[in-house]
Amino acid sequence: MEVVEGQQFKKRKQFGEDSNRRSRNNNQSHTFSGSYGLPTGWLYCPKYGDKIGLIIPSKVPLSESFDKIPTGESFTPKDLIGSQRRLGREIGLVVDLTNTDRYYPESDWTSHGIRHVKIRCPGQDSVPDDESVNRFISEVVQFTSQESQASKYAVVHCTHGHNRTGYMIVHFLVRTQSVSVSEAITTFAQARPPGIYRQKYVEALYDFYLQAKPEPLVCPQTPEWKKNSDQDNEVVAPSSENFTRAGAVSDADFRDEHIPVAKVQMMRKFFYLVLNLHEQARRNTQIPGSHPVSLDRDKLHLLSQQLYHVTWSAEVAQYMMLMDREGCYLINPQFNFRKVQLRFPCKYIYEGRADITHHYTLLDGELITETEPETQVKRTIYLIYDMIAINESSVTELPFHHRLKLIEEEVIRPRNAEREFLSTCVNPYYQYDLEPFEVRRKDLYLLSAASKLIKDIMPSLPHSADGLVFQAWNATYAPREHDGRLKWKYPRTNTVDFLFEVGVEGSKLLYLQEHGNNKLIEGCRVMFKDETDLSLYSGRIIECSWNSHEDAWIFVQMQTDKSNPDSISVYEEAKHKTQGNLTEDALLNEIDKIAALPMYADWVKRHSRPIRNVWTRQ
Repeated sequence: MEVVEGQQFKKRKQFGEDSNRRSRNNNQSHTFSGSYGLPTGWLYCPKYGDKIGLIIPSKVPLSESFDKIPTGESFTPKDLIGSQRRLGREIGLVVDLTNTDRYYPESDWTSHGIRHVKIRCPGQDSVPDDESVNRFISEVVQFTSQESQASKYAVVHCTHGHNRTGYMIVHFLVRTQSVSVSEAITTFAQARPPGIYRQKYVEALYDFYLQAKPEPLVCPQTPEWKKNSDQDNEVVAPSSENFTRAGAVSDADFRDEHIPVAKVQMMRKFFYLVLNLHEQARRNTQIPGSHPVSLDRDKLHLLSQQLYHVTWSAEVAQYMMLMDREGCYLINPQFNFRKVQLRFPCKYIYEGRADITHHYTLLDGELITETEPETQVKRTIYLIYDMIAINESSVTELPFHHRLKLIEEEVIRPRNAEREFLSTCVNPYYQYDLEPFEVRRKDLYLLSAASKLIKDIMPSLPHSADGLVFQAWNATYAPREHDGRLKWKYPRTNTVDFLFEVGVEGSKLLYLQEHGNNKLIEGCRVMFKDETDLSLYSGRIIECSWNSHEDAWIFVQMQTDKSNPDSISVYEEAKHKTQGNLTEDALLNEIDKIAALPMYADWVKRHSRPIRNVWTRQ
C-alpha cells in the first residue's frame, strides 16, 4: 500500500492535473494509447489493496505506451504481476470493470498465462447492473473452484479500484460467505481504504439485499487524490438520445444512467399538465418552455405597455430542470432528459429536516460557461431565470415577480443554508463541492440600467453575451413565444445556419429548408477567411453572419451537431434585423423615454428593492 504525503503528494497531484489537461486535448482514438493521458486522479491513487481471500482490489494498470509518467510511478500489468509475486501471490485471473479498452491490450495478461475478463461498467454514479454482478460472481466462483487455479489470485480493477470494484466484491462476499452488507463493506474498506465512498453504491447494496441501512448512512470522505477530479476519463457508451452540449459541459457531468421510457413519459406528461398544453402542442418535439419574442422596431412600443426588467442574453441554449425524489434531470432543447448529480433540499432544512427534498419542481434556465480572466479556468453554471412548478403545484399563473421570489426562497436559500451547514461537519451526508456545476438565480436589473448593462457590465462578463432579454414584471409563464419576454440581439450576432455545397467550377452554393426540403438560395454570397480548400466545408452545415459592407454572408464556424440547415424564415428574420431595423442607439433612446415616465418612477420606488440595479459578482 502506498502512502503519499506532503510535497510528494503535491508534486504528483500537479503532474496528474497537467497530464489530464493534455489528455482532454488529445483524445482521438478508442484504443489503448498514451496519447490519451492519465485517467483523472490515477497518478496519486494507491496502486492496490490487501488481499480479500483470493481477491486483490487494484486501480487499473496502464500499458507501457503511457510514457509520460514520472520515474518510479509507473504501474503496468507487468509491474502488478511482479509486485504480487514478491508477496507470494500468483495471479490467475484479471476482471476488468472499466468501460473502455484504452488502458492496456489484453495480451499484457494473456502472454503471462493470465485469463482476462471484461465486464463493462460505466462508472460515475451508474451502479453496475444485476447482469454484470451475476457474471462477476460466476467468473470468480468458477476461477476459485478450479483445481488448476488452486492458490492463485484474482485481480479486480475499475479505474481507481474503489467504487465499482468495491461494489462487486461486496456482492461476492455477501453471497458466498454469508456475511451482512455492513460486514462486507467494512472488510473491503479495511483492505482498500477508504473503501466505497460514493453513497449511491452503498445504498444500492443495502437495497438489493433488503438489509437495514445505518442511520444516518455516512460514506467515507472522498480521498484527497480524487477531490476536484471527479470523473473517470473513460470512453462512455453514447446516450440513446441526442443531448446537445453547452459550453464546457460534457457527458462526464451527467449520470450515465438509462432512464426508463415510462419514466420519461411520466415527466413529459407533467410538463404538459402544468403548462396546460393541448394535444397538438404535445406532438412538438422541442422543449415546451417559454421563448422570447424578437424585439424589433415594430415591437418597440411593448416596452412602454408593461413594466419590464432587463438582463443580458447569453449565446447558449435553454435548459429546463426537473427535480423529483429520485434525482434531478436536465432537459435540453430537443426535450431529452439526462440525470445530473444535484441536490435540492426543501426549505424545511431550516427546521432540521434534511430528508425532505423537492419533488416535481420545474425550473427554466440556461447553462453558461465562465472563464476566469487570470487563470483561464472554466466553470459551468446553471442560471435559473423562471419557475414553472414547485412540489407538483403549477405556478405559471402567478406574476413573474412572485415566481422570482419563490426561486430565491424555495430553491437558492435552502441549498446555500445546507451547503454552509455541511461545510462545518466532519462527516457530511452530502458534498456540494462534487456537483458537476453551480446553481444560481440569474441577475435582473431595472429597465433604466439597460445602458449601463450594455456599456459597462456585459463587456466585463466572464462569458459571452449577444444582447438583452426583457422580462415583464407581472407576466404569467407562457410556453412558446409571448410578449412577456422580449429579446434584442446585436445585429452582428444574428446568424443563419446554411447547408454549403461546392458546385460546378467551384461555385459556392447555400441551401436552406423550405417545407422540409433543402432549397438553393439564389444570389446568396458566402465568404470564407481561408478559401484554399472549400471541400472541407462542402456538405456541411455552416453558421454565417451578415456583412452589409461586403453584401455577403461571412463564415463563422461549422455546426457539427446539426444535420439540417435553418428554415427560410430564420434567414429572412436575420436579414431584417441586420439591416438596421433596431439599432442600439434607437433602443436605448426609447428606454430613456420610458424611464422618465411617472408610472415607471413610481414603480421603481415601490418594487426596486428585490431587483439589482448595480451589478456585483456573486
